[in-house]
Amino acid sequence: MTNHKDNKPVKHQGSESTSPYPVSRLSAHMPLVDLAKEISQADNMVNTRVTGQLKVIAEQIRQLQATARKVLEDGQRDQALHHAQCNFKRQPGKTYYLYKKSTGQTYFSMLSPEEWGGQPPHRFIAAYRLEADMSWTAAADINSPQETDSLLARLLSSQEIDFEH
Repeated sequence: MTNHKDNKPVKHQGSESTSPYPVSRLSAHMPLVDLAKEISQADNMVNTRVTGQLKVIAEQIRQLQATARKVLEDGQRDQALHHAQCNFKRQPGKTYYLYKKSTGQTYFSMLSPEEWGGQPPHRFIAAYRLEADMSWTAAADINSPQETDSLLARLLSSQEIDFEH
């Protein structure tokens, strides 16, 4: 800033925080171009961080949608299976075999197609295990106990457990 009468510099009269230039001889000289560059870089970094976080959230939303679809499909399947004809008391933990008559009616049997001598009276659909929460698990999706035990053993052996802390 200069004085119009004698072109001598005029000192800033306000507080140091509102000064348009550094007021301390110890402060670094910062040209306006460098300040603009620094602000631009900060904006770019913030935008990159926000974009990355939004991508993570979008992926989580896609996973939640897929999970919701599976829950709804499983619920519809479980309801349909509970509506299949059954002439015995169903017990959780037991596997039952679903057959379909030529009329389209489905029913559960305790006998597998093999137990019918390979010639079941109606078309075999699939085998299901009734779970304790009254949901159904397709027999094809049930892990054998040996596979589950093997998986647990691998998980436990790969981690050191410190019980003292």
